[in-house]
Amino acid sequence: MKYLRNIVAGAAVGLLAFPAVAGTFSGVISNQDGEPMHGVMVRVSNDSSYISESVYSNPQGVFTLETVLVGKLDVRLRTPYFRDQILSVELSSNGSVEKNLQMTAMETDQEISDSLPAGYHYGNLPFETGEGAVFNRYQFQRDCLSCHQLGNEYTRSPKPAAYWLATIIRMHRYMGGYFDGELRERRAEILSAGFDGAPLSVRPEFPVDARISDAKITEYRLDRGNPHDTIIHPDTGVMFSADQGGSFVTVTDPMTGESTYLEQKGELNKFYVPGTNKKEVEVFSETVRNTPHSLALGKDGKYYITNSAANTIGVLDPQTLKFDPSYVIGAGVNYPHTIRVDDEGIVWFTISGAEHLGRLDPKTGDMKVLALGDAKSGGVSRGTWPYGIDINPTDGSVWYSRLFADEIGRIDPDTLEITRFKSPMRGPRRMAFDDSGVLWVTGYSEGTLAAVTPTREGNKVTIESKVWDMPEFAKGYRPAPYALGVHPDTQEIWVNENMTDRMYRFIPFEERWVVYPTPLRGSYSRDIDFAPDGKACASNNPYPLRSLEYGTSEIFCIELMSDKKLAAN
Repeated sequence: MKYLRNIVAGAAVGLLAFPAVAGTFSGVISNQDGEPMHGVMVRVSNDSSYISESVYSNPQGVFTLETVLVGKLDVRLRTPYFRDQILSVELSSNGSVEKNLQMTAMETDQEISDSLPAGYHYGNLPFETGEGAVFNRYQFQRDCLSCHQLGNEYTRSPKPAAYWLATIIRMHRYMGGYFDGELRERRAEILSAGFDGAPLSVRPEFPVDARISDAKITEYRLDRGNPHDTIIHPDTGVMFSADQGGSFVTVTDPMTGESTYLEQKGELNKFYVPGTNKKEVEVFSETVRNTPHSLALGKDGKYYITNSAANTIGVLDPQTLKFDPSYVIGAGVNYPHTIRVDDEGIVWFTISGAEHLGRLDPKTGDMKVLALGDAKSGGVSRGTWPYGIDINPTDGSVWYSRLFADEIGRIDPDTLEITRFKSPMRGPRRMAFDDSGVLWVTGYSEGTLAAVTPTREGNKVTIESKVWDMPEFAKGYRPAPYALGVHPDTQEIWVNENMTDRMYRFIPFEERWVVYPTPLRGSYSRDIDFAPDGKACASNNPYPLRSLEYGTSEIFCIELMSDKKLAAN
């Protein structure tokens, strides 16, 4: 409870301090010929801390890691096509250690293949070809990679088609979809034939941008659960994560990396009785699990949470870390998904298990559920999965995506009129507006990023779009971008990609990509949010968790050190 009280006190007084530098680990990294190596990731961790930190070597092979960690540090060096270098160093408070280190190239096809990210093993599946093929690559990607990787160390081990068939049936049940037996068997055969254990022949080329040596990655290890979305309090820097699997909210202190786990159950799991204008409150039965999915900070200073199993909107006060009664969405809806709050304090959210979108006025408790209209599902899902959502800062309109319908839409916040548009790319997933009112959308099926510019003339709204292909490092092996965030200061677009263990940064005015390798193999991250000091952060939570390197969920943040220095001046 002491930690819990400290978090609350920090929230009450304003911005929490961020970790102070304890010491410096530096050196030069070279290959076996003595040549400097650019872009080698240097990661330090220790058993007594929840925090790990990483930097990249510069073009001269030089790295400098100012770390909060002290004592015996476990060090890991990693870069493509070279064996991990593992060592330990002793670092005292305010001390420094300098080491010159050498990387050794991988030699065998098997060790190279085993080191490649999941996307290259998945991309080696014998997909069907042709635009109308049921199991072409882009369709398979949307169907089978929406919640987890395929091709990581856990999923690519050789298995018979019968194993895959049982797995596919289970996945279809999760999605609420129908697939006939013959199609299920064909998909199972593709997976069994492609994941045969043979080493890959593909050799992706991973370019190293000079700008990555300006970055520092901080990881926050979590002891419990497997969080879905993580967002960061704009004043305190405290991280709040919706843990869908564990059915709790995780509160993480960026100073120490320690977390507290808040469960809304038993007598705490209350709800406003619908139709009573928040005057009557009851308690859910013990069998009701909330399974929180997504969070947004309301204008009243409270977090609003989509509880995907209970079909409610939860409310958490970050000052007291206590739950208010939840709001019941209503009958006939299933799986409230992504949530946002407009400037008037109205809470908007997609409902993925039905063709609907929700609107909650917290002041009155008024709940509305809006039907989005029929649309053809392009995949295994029975429905179209209303997914991403955001608010246009220029006019307050609400925009959403339908992942399996290749559709985006606009809702007038006053009339609730819905205008539907064909998506400029396949698999529109999560979205975010920049300050100018341009809507940025990830294209999950084929690894794209779109900028959608709405224009309104009278009552008519039209859109113009520009689509960029995300970088691919081997021809035909497309990325799988999940979510994105628009940096509040730079307006650059940060995109998490979930099949190459990398985070992407798009600089619009240069139309340039910078790609940052992430510290753990098997990474699958969700929504992106930004800390008060500018870090780009996301939870790292693949399913199942054992498919993530080291088998423990985490939050990670990427910080650009040049931005930090400019802010300090």
